[in-house]
Amino acid sequence: MSARLISVGNVIIDIAARVPHLPERGGDVLADAAGVSPGGSFNTMVAAVRQGLPTAYAGGHGTGVFGDRVRAELAAAGIDALLPPTPGLDTGYDVALIDAGGERTFVTVFGAEAALTATAISAVRPGEHDLVHVSGYGLLERTNGAVLSAWLGTVPAGTRVLFDPGPLAADIPDEVWRLVTRRADWLSCNAREATMLTGEADAVAAILALAAVGGRASGTIVRLGPDGCLLCLRGEITHVAGFPVAAVDTTGAGDAHAGAFLAALAAGERPMAAARRANACAALAVNRSGPSTAPTRAVVDALLEAGG
Repeated sequence: MSARLISVGNVIIDIAARVPHLPERGGDVLADAAGVSPGGSFNTMVAAVRQGLPTAYAGGHGTGVFGDRVRAELAAAGIDALLPPTPGLDTGYDVALIDAGGERTFVTVFGAEAALTATAISAVRPGEHDLVHVSGYGLLERTNGAVLSAWLGTVPAGTRVLFDPGPLAADIPDEVWRLVTRRADWLSCNAREATMLTGEADAVAAILALAAVGGRASGTIVRLGPDGCLLCLRGEITHVAGFPVAAVDTTGAGDAHAGAFLAALAAGERPMAAARRANACAALAVNRSGPSTAPTRAVVDALLEAGG
């Protein structure tokens, strides 16, 4: 049976502006460029689709102009929306400031994607061969933490779950964190998030600490940017080399990595090969401007065959 990815992460609208530097408090800065596009878990789903994995969105979306934009972009990307729009609420948005070094800073305003109900998500029933993507943004007390952590307990045992805590991971309630990590097969985050979550000083110590908190977790990934990632399986750490590039825009790099990793697992690749494919996908994604810049499978194949 063919697998599909179901994301219960939040899809919001990114309002992006490229700035020479962040303004000082109370100051102003002129943007060099701006754009409006769907973001959040949309980037993960686009990466998975472009790597050949059928994908569906099981998160909330609103009835206003931002919700309309999200649904149109999902359809254009070939991603199914499994739930109906939430009446009376629009989809949320964030303002993303991208500095001259390609680093991004966000301010987020939640909307319908943060108002998922137990009744709505109960209609989503992954199959044994499916994969589920969970984002930390959807697990906050202000968003869907209680609803999603309970729903994950109903997901079939054979369904592989990847949990990406994200930059607000420290704000996830303890009980939600415990339930989600107990069910997750994979945990994937960047080095900053890993050290923040564990209090460890470096990525190696942090990945060991994160691996120890999982319940049924198959493995833990700590992303290292151009240096690739660390992969921890059964307590053994492997450094999976990256593909250094001159970053143009790092927005969505971690999302591209997660989507490509899940697509590779669904295609039957072993975790080491899946992590290397994810590294290549993320490297190619940051080489272009914009949030949803994950390349196609053919482009990633070419980079892997060239050996970087």
